[in-house]
Amino acid sequence: MTHELRGIFGARSIAIVGASADPAKRGNQAIRKLIADGYDGDIYPINPKATEVLGITAHASILDVDANIDVVLVCTPASSLPGILGQCGEKGVPGAVVLAAGFSEIGSEGAAIAKLTLEAAVKHNVRVIGPNTNGIFNLHNKMNLVGVQDVEPGNIGICSQSGNMMLSFVTEARRRGGLGFSSYVGVGNQLDVHLAEYLAYFGEDEDTHVPVFYVEGFEKGREFLDTCRQVTQKKPVVIYKSGRTEAGQVAASSHTGSLASSFALTSGLLRQAGATVVSQSDKILSVAEGLSKLSIPNGGRVAVLADGGGHATVTVDALIDAGLELAKLSDDTVAKLRGLLPPAASLQNPVDVAGGTDDNPGCAADCAEAIMADEGVDILMIIGMYGGFATRFNPDLLDAEIETSQRLADLVATSPKPLIVQTVYNALRTKPIEVLKSSGVPVFVWCEPAVQCVAELVNYAKARSRNAESPLVRPDGPVSGGTALLATISEEGRDAFYENEAKDLLGTYGVTVPKHFLAKAEDDLAQVSGELGNGPMAMKIVSQAILHKSDAGGVKLKVSGEAELRENFQAILSDVHDYNPAADIHGVLVAPMAQSGIEIIIGVIHDPMFGPVMMFGLGGIFVEVLKDVSFRALPMSEADAYEMVDEIKSRKILEGARGALPVDKTALVDLMMKVSQLALAHPEIKEIDLNPVILRQDGYDVVDARMILNSKGH
Repeated sequence: MTHELRGIFGARSIAIVGASADPAKRGNQAIRKLIADGYDGDIYPINPKATEVLGITAHASILDVDANIDVVLVCTPASSLPGILGQCGEKGVPGAVVLAAGFSEIGSEGAAIAKLTLEAAVKHNVRVIGPNTNGIFNLHNKMNLVGVQDVEPGNIGICSQSGNMMLSFVTEARRRGGLGFSSYVGVGNQLDVHLAEYLAYFGEDEDTHVPVFYVEGFEKGREFLDTCRQVTQKKPVVIYKSGRTEAGQVAASSHTGSLASSFALTSGLLRQAGATVVSQSDKILSVAEGLSKLSIPNGGRVAVLADGGGHATVTVDALIDAGLELAKLSDDTVAKLRGLLPPAASLQNPVDVAGGTDDNPGCAADCAEAIMADEGVDILMIIGMYGGFATRFNPDLLDAEIETSQRLADLVATSPKPLIVQTVYNALRTKPIEVLKSSGVPVFVWCEPAVQCVAELVNYAKARSRNAESPLVRPDGPVSGGTALLATISEEGRDAFYENEAKDLLGTYGVTVPKHFLAKAEDDLAQVSGELGNGPMAMKIVSQAILHKSDAGGVKLKVSGEAELRENFQAILSDVHDYNPAADIHGVLVAPMAQSGIEIIIGVIHDPMFGPVMMFGLGGIFVEVLKDVSFRALPMSEADAYEMVDEIKSRKILEGARGALPVDKTALVDLMMKVSQLALAHPEIKEIDLNPVILRQDGYDVVDARMILNSKGH
């Protein structure tokens, strides 16, 4: 619970179990750091063989302390944990930070200790951070139980499954300047407290403006997604997920299942929850800095104010690649800029000052004020060599540059529009640049990280609005027809639907399904014309043993007339028997040939970590070749479904490439939402695979449908 974590991170009294006089021991280093940083709470060294440690009275055990203890830092071996937690419970200590390794990660002996430790924590109502953590800090509380040096207080929180990544962040922040941190937690083995609870804590912590999570694996993925959706309504959350999710490893019994192990699944679900997912580790801190300092824009129209054509070109290229929109400046703004800049200046976005600031740095602030006042501008980027005019041209310009920086800082403080600066002189940390940084203006050396911050800021604003305005859609419950169909399948002891059953179930949830007829014997084909008409037909084997019908010769297309139907019926049975003599034959499904269109796939799997997840992408044979797919957790909103469609790289094919008519996106989203409702109403269905669905400008045809139930006992 977050109030318990608030008590731990805001501790006013700390006991160090394993306190030591040896400077090489963590039980000594922790106390030294608390003293050095001026921690004004109470410190209680616990060591039965010492009377004092670093001049502070020591106690033989936690129980000997005649005062309340908010948190215990445990520096003793793993085997001591159950007993220490028992003492914590007796003393009423709410939390323990456990450094020791030697639990489940070392095998059965460690797993047994972990089991006893967790039982003791639950029994005595003690929340355990770790074990196998490198510690926590709260710099605003001057409580540094990690021991890392020279870390500035700030508003970026860190939750990491790697202590080295935390060291990378704080070292980089120290090098760059203008960056600081609120709290840090190394999650360790997550024996008790999990990632979702840490996220909830950071969401409520007023000192944390942006939590940063370095994640190697989720243990309670759905809980994390739900928490993230709530927290991102208040503040951005930056996540770097290393490796490929193991939670997505499911049996490759369908196209959806075979693709679900990709990183795209985890990334798509996190972004759906409003998180900012960073794919390069060296960009994590840059993105976090931008999001922690920049105000949320009303839109994504970006203006660029540059003092060099090269940087302007690089920035515009990066903006376009990121899908951002260049703002169109109003005539009034252009007129203002014309009065401020020399004749050679470019007055259209990007604005190039053409040397207008070389001997008059204040011109940069004048132009910035004019541009930010433009109603058609949502975000301003200042690009080039700001803050280096005194260094490059004339030292006498330094005071004017500092004054200009203060004007820009004041402009940011009074304007709702974000301002971000990129300058080659950032690495030199000149005084004008330091003024900007100290005022909360993010400054970068390179154009691309600056643009990425802008892009992620715009994405976050969109995601927050989407999740606030577009509710998740949940079914009222299963429909009776679907329940009866599932009961029949279950009674027969089957795990897989026959195709006709899968299509019938789709129909009960409002999905438009083409008419079809199941022929169990050749003579049944005499009824086809009366049931389906006389047009060309598609014929497909119906068998649980045949997953890929075409490979088995189990598909015949453009079949017309009863004679051809009979001939192809026999051919299908013969080919399938040759392919798999033991295959069960339920019959041959006959349906009118679908109209031509774009083939897509819609699938649902029950991910062991995240629960029900929908996949969308191009279908047919291309789904496994291109792997151009998107994922969302269920339940989802209609806005989520539209974003799934727009997210795939080949979306232009759906929009009508080379003069083709665009597909009916409204019908597509309606289909996706109905499949979502079916999957949520029947969690006993493990996988749904609609591949292909043929999209047209006036609707769709579900050509093939497969559904698999959870195996018995699961």
